[in-house]
Amino acid sequence: MELRFGTRQSDSPWVGTVWTCTSEQVTEMTSVAGVRWGLVFWRQDGRAYASITGPGTRAGTAPVPEGAVFTGIDFAVGTSLRAMPMPALVDGGVELPDTTRRTFRLDGARWEIPGPDDAEALVERLVRAGIVVGDPLVAGVLRGHRPDVSERTVERRFRAVTGLTRGAVRQIERARTAAGRLAAGEPAADVAAGLGYFDEPHLARALRSYVGRTAGQLRQGTGGAIGLDLAQRSTS
Repeated sequence: MELRFGTRQSDSPWVGTVWTCTSEQVTEMTSVAGVRWGLVFWRQDGRAYASITGPGTRAGTAPVPEGAVFTGIDFAVGTSLRAMPMPALVDGGVELPDTTRRTFRLDGARWEIPGPDDAEALVERLVRAGIVVGDPLVAGVLRGHRPDVSERTVERRFRAVTGLTRGAVRQIERARTAAGRLAAGEPAADVAAGLGYFDEPHLARALRSYVGRTAGQLRQGTGGAIGLDLAQRSTS
């Protein structure tokens, strides 16, 4: 009973990761907070589905289509959809209608469903069509640049593009990094110190809030199925 993940990083500035997942005798999982929006495609019982997923601000429980095979594109922070405000996607998502075995409909046009190896080709087409857009100010801030505008302007643009505050992005990413290190066997005290947590109780609270696991569960691999590739197995 598990979710089998494969994850690879992308060279595209528009894409964070591309992932695949197979559910085996799993009907429910722990969903994990995340800062990226995505496109997810899956097949179950001979039918194809597609959805837009939004950033998540907390851990929770989510159903899993049993026996499904997924391909997902997690877009880079700072990108967004032209026709859908990102704040409306936070802690939610939208299943796309009229999906066939070969194509899906997005922003009034029909697109071919990608496999894990041609996800970037789809994204490039969406960018050229103006459906996926990016904010250079937000992208620069994420790289550590200091734009020549007020902090209020930066925060407003950040919220508009990501649906999250800069502080929330930092906290969620830090908790996800901590989860990966704990799953790899690193002691909780070392993880807390290395990632700047005040102490282990602060780390524990962040894990409960954003990952839905304790440090012990992450080390032991217990707690049931989780929507996070803790092993970060690269398929590239």
